[in-house]
Amino acid sequence: MIAPTPPHTGQSRPVTLRALAADRFAELSAAAILALLAIRIASLFINPASLYADETQYWLWSRELDWGYFSKPPMIAWLIALSTGLFGDSDPAVRLFAPLLHAVTAGFLGLTAARLYDARTGALAALMWTIMPAVWLSSTIMSTDAALMAGLSGALYAVVRLRDGGRWPCAVMLGLALAFAFLAKYAAIYFLAGAGLAVLFDAPVRRALISWRGVLALAVFAVPAGGNIAWNAANDFSTFSHTVENANWGADMFNPGEALSFVADQLAVFGPLMFLALIAAIIAAGRAWRPDWSAARTELMLAAFAAPPLLIVAFQAFLSRAHANWGAAAYAAGTILAVAFLLRGPSWRRWALYASVLLHIGVGAVLMTLGAAPRLADAAGAESAFHRVREWPATAEAMATAARDTGAAALVFDNRNDFHQMQRYGGAIPAPLYMWRRHEGAYNYADLVWPLPAGFEGEVLVVSQRPFEAPLIAGDFARFEPAGEIVIPLGPTRIRRYQLFRAEGYAPVERNAAFEARARALVEASRADR
Repeated sequence: MIAPTPPHTGQSRPVTLRALAADRFAELSAAAILALLAIRIASLFINPASLYADETQYWLWSRELDWGYFSKPPMIAWLIALSTGLFGDSDPAVRLFAPLLHAVTAGFLGLTAARLYDARTGALAALMWTIMPAVWLSSTIMSTDAALMAGLSGALYAVVRLRDGGRWPCAVMLGLALAFAFLAKYAAIYFLAGAGLAVLFDAPVRRALISWRGVLALAVFAVPAGGNIAWNAANDFSTFSHTVENANWGADMFNPGEALSFVADQLAVFGPLMFLALIAAIIAAGRAWRPDWSAARTELMLAAFAAPPLLIVAFQAFLSRAHANWGAAAYAAGTILAVAFLLRGPSWRRWALYASVLLHIGVGAVLMTLGAAPRLADAAGAESAFHRVREWPATAEAMATAARDTGAAALVFDNRNDFHQMQRYGGAIPAPLYMWRRHEGAYNYADLVWPLPAGFEGEVLVVSQRPFEAPLIAGDFARFEPAGEIVIPLGPTRIRRYQLFRAEGYAPVERNAAFEARARALVEASRADR
């Protein structure tokens, strides 16, 4: 049984790598993390699932490296280019960095927690990150969150090293780690907000960052981050604009249900007991604060990095909407803070920690088993969780057959996800692929790069995944005729269905107010028919 750890005094305890390696808790934690890493890498090759459409889009970016892309900074494309360059262009190679990045995050969190508290806290913080419910899922897909968290955990470790008197190498590390995170996802900006609060509440952080070391870290960060900012400036700030559009502030405002939904989602992301422990730890840190500009406050410093993402995103959800993963930046510092909270105080906290370990391992085992065994997932009623990554090669084969049967000069899609999947899996399709633009300008990467050119000569095969939009698409062509459909079974109850149309004479009509009114009417009619 884990004995309670004495209350923390607020001063860091420098721990060497040699001392950590000799600690029994650290040995067991490292062994567990490496074992899980091996299992997760192996599962990438066993799992029959295809890439998600977003992963396919990132793979497309990786084929033309740049400092930015339509909807994301460039780090994910760079990483995929590296992994596929080394290990081939298979689906597992595209995803290879996902489990590796989470192992890196666990390592940084373990080192940080050991320095702030002790080796036991470090070992458990690293383990709890590795078995977090969201990390089980994120380790199987290539997403920007994995790279973001590796960068943020490295930046947090560098701040703690600077807090303990580290000099210019730690400042350079802070700048590089934060730049890595920023080039993965703009949510890295939350770290700057946390650093600002930590400067206010924690004297050692204030002395570390308001110094030449802080200036050096900022300068190092600015060089690679500036590359992405310059790319945005040269491309109409498309990534920044897309990030702002995701906030959806033009929709109905003030939605308390969305805020509650976001908070409830965090119980699944971080684990129910761990999330409640994190909230309790943040509140406890705030209640313990007293005006003393010379004090070292470890818990308040960690709360300064953990609280802003959760509060800001919850407020964003209240205003409009928020996805569950938008608060992920909270959980680097949050994992350490929650584990430290559960290791100290009444014995029920340790029992909550044990329960979380068992619960998270159980959840992970179930997720990995269902992902590797489609029939078992169907039998367990989890078909809907996996249908988006099923049967894409079969879908591509059906579209190739339709293209050959009709002799189409091109295939035209009204859904970017299907379009990107055919770019990945549709190598046998004997015709070029294009997008039909619903809007006047580009609303996504596919719209931007592969729009069907006005005046395109020859008959095209329109592949529509949104049947209610067919009248809109028809208005852009001189001839538009039904040509059957494609139906792909995805499980006992799920199918993937497309309506096919032969079309010719593409001359898109003006996307004016009348067009938008007609589009809204079609959407409302489709909802009424459901």
